[in-house]
Amino acid sequence: MPHTASRHLAEGPRVGIRPFTYEDGAEFTARVRESKDLHHPWLFPPDSAQAYTAYASRLIEDPTKAGFLVCEKDGGAIAGFVNINNIVGGGFLSGALGYGAFARAAGRGLMREGLGLVVRYAFGPLRLHRLEINVQPGNAASIALARACGFHLEGFSPKMLYIDGAWRDHQRWAITAESVTCG
Repeated sequence: MPHTASRHLAEGPRVGIRPFTYEDGAEFTARVRESKDLHHPWLFPPDSAQAYTAYASRLIEDPTKAGFLVCEKDGGAIAGFVNINNIVGGGFLSGALGYGAFARAAGRGLMREGLGLVVRYAFGPLRLHRLEINVQPGNAASIALARACGFHLEGFSPKMLYIDGAWRDHQRWAITAESVTCG
């Protein structure tokens, strides 16, 4: 069921971001099932109630993770998600981003706005200094989103992550608090 803007941590003109909740499972998994063709072979978010509960519990309970739903302000529907994983404090103050749009929202600029909100939230209330995105080289849409939000290509990591049955190469994109341009 869509949620109201009052739950948003930050808002832009068309979307707001808010934390994952267990109650989002039905809508989230329905959007995942609708988006299988869009996500394959890059991304495999949870598509069942049981898988969602396990996924959401890690984002809700693990202090080294922060999960955000990108929700349309008009109606509250979930447009996509952005997760900050591997959050490290101390002298590093860094995290690794993962994200995905849902098919109904793809190509409308909603994820650009949502990613911008998450980046600003990470560098503001979360007090991080650096964010990194690791993207498979053939994922043009994800690379375009990273580039549009001011992330810079830093390098190449061969066989970095095990995805869809094989170790996959990734490009490393990063941004620091001093260089935020996405909005």
